[in-house]
Amino acid sequence: MPPTTPYAGKFNSCPPYGNNNTHPQPHSPYRSSTAPKPTKENVYNYAYSAAENPYDIPQPHSSYRSSSVSSVNAKEHHYSSGSVVSENPYSSPQPHSPRQHSTSCPGRAYRHTSSSSSSEQSCRNNAAAAKARHYGHGITASYGEMCYHDNSLVSASLEALIQHLVPTVDYYPDRSYVFTFLLSSRLFLHPYELMTRVCHLCVEQQRSGDALLDKIRFREVAPKLVQLLTEWTETFPYDFRDERMMRCLKDMTHHVARGDEYSWRAMQQMTQRLIKRLSALGQYEEAVAALNAVASERPACLKSKQAPGHKNDVLSVCDDPFIVAQQLTHIELDRLSFIGPEEFIQTFAMKDPLENHKGFFRKRKTSNLEAYVNWFNRLSYLVATEICMPVKKKHRARIIEFFIDVAQECFNIGNFNSLMAIITGMNMSPVARLKKTWSKVNTDKFEILEHQMDPSNNFSNYRTALRGATQRSETAHSSQEKIVIPFFSLLIKDIYFLNEGCASRLPNGHINFEKLWELAKQVSEFLVWRQVICPFDRDRRILQYLVTTPVFSEDELHLASYESEGPENNMEKDSRRSLRSSLLHRENRS
Repeated sequence: MPPTTPYAGKFNSCPPYGNNNTHPQPHSPYRSSTAPKPTKENVYNYAYSAAENPYDIPQPHSSYRSSSVSSVNAKEHHYSSGSVVSENPYSSPQPHSPRQHSTSCPGRAYRHTSSSSSSEQSCRNNAAAAKARHYGHGITASYGEMCYHDNSLVSASLEALIQHLVPTVDYYPDRSYVFTFLLSSRLFLHPYELMTRVCHLCVEQQRSGDALLDKIRFREVAPKLVQLLTEWTETFPYDFRDERMMRCLKDMTHHVARGDEYSWRAMQQMTQRLIKRLSALGQYEEAVAALNAVASERPACLKSKQAPGHKNDVLSVCDDPFIVAQQLTHIELDRLSFIGPEEFIQTFAMKDPLENHKGFFRKRKTSNLEAYVNWFNRLSYLVATEICMPVKKKHRARIIEFFIDVAQECFNIGNFNSLMAIITGMNMSPVARLKKTWSKVNTDKFEILEHQMDPSNNFSNYRTALRGATQRSETAHSSQEKIVIPFFSLLIKDIYFLNEGCASRLPNGHINFEKLWELAKQVSEFLVWRQVICPFDRDRRILQYLVTTPVFSEDELHLASYESEGPENNMEKDSRRSLRSSLLHRENRS
């Protein structure tokens, strides 16, 4: 009998998954740089290489080239690792306190956008902060246009938040604030506009009217500006696919080159890393197109035309479920590595009313996220195709049992996305109706897996398993134990409802920063999972099969199912007749 657990028929409680497109298994952009571009004959063997710098990066002012080597090396050491801070940038953001960021200027930690801020106002701010510390929890304090509760930022005007991002000689924003605001600011303004305003403010606030003094002051703040831009380019590199962002970066490099050679060199290194990442992304997209071309080729014949001895299925490629689960994990982790954190937020980002940013918002907004969801769809249809294709009932039952074992191994690894894709494929109606086939299958393990991924109570069983996998990852002693691959469409759904269920702006016009903290917390968890390098050996033959073998469409699956086990009633007979007619018409037309 087919599975009858509560899971069946409930999968549509999640958002729709879009079209059944296929996508490649990319290498990490920093693992290889010499392999040739993909070809149809061997489309899966590809890697990435850093492109030549297409941008005219300025050279530093000649007066700074004579600086002592020892001084250059000492200051360059700060940037040499490619990351401005050694701590994990993707640890869950914490609501930051106004006290966390002040250095020699305490009042700077809760600055105002108004240029009339004075020492008197700073004193009032300091007094308010001291009062909040004295009375402890439950204290709400407002510092100009920024509001804190229990020393955590809860709301502010957009202008104040932008100003709070701008570094000065004696101030640098907390890294969790940088990540949170850069991530969510696109709900309110375009990244290009934000970068333009931040760079302008950073330069303008150093102006005093004295050219020499201005130069000295900018030289002092330049390293912190470079640090901010480095965090931006490394965490949100896809923002810089917009040519205006690259022009702004180039302008700032020119400005830095006139004032500080050390910071200019750091800007050079940062730009080269950015270009390398964008080059890898471009090659990934080329590979996607190549793989789509191969995978879009329709099966040579429908099942009704197959010879009984035909053998071209997953078992002929690999009959070890553990190895197949490992290769699925490779595909999952590699696709995750190309999803930018901003893609989760840009789904909800406001559109430019003049559509001046059409290319940025539409073409680049969520392409990698959508590619990953499409991979889920492909795997589900691949599973259903593999089950419906064989002529013999015994062979179909064997494939069902094989995929149950693969799903079990995915669960053990922590690969919940492939697990759910396999369960989804086996619950599709063309597969679920094969009662004679299911009667030959021991469904005990399958029912246990369905129970783990049951959508009841908002997927409570799955969420418990995910927490367990996350805790295992945090204390892992091996690379395999670090693997956590969430059920991705549910993650998107959670972020969607978090955004929709809470207002972005408060009645007083302030940005609801408590909501932004929560968005950043969810996305930062994903970024930790995304960093894991798959420890399993690659089997390119299996990988090639999983990502390129053609799969049946929904209509073809239903017809193949009817050919396997005939219609049971008049409705199914009419459906089979209609499907045969329509599919034959499509074949003749093509």
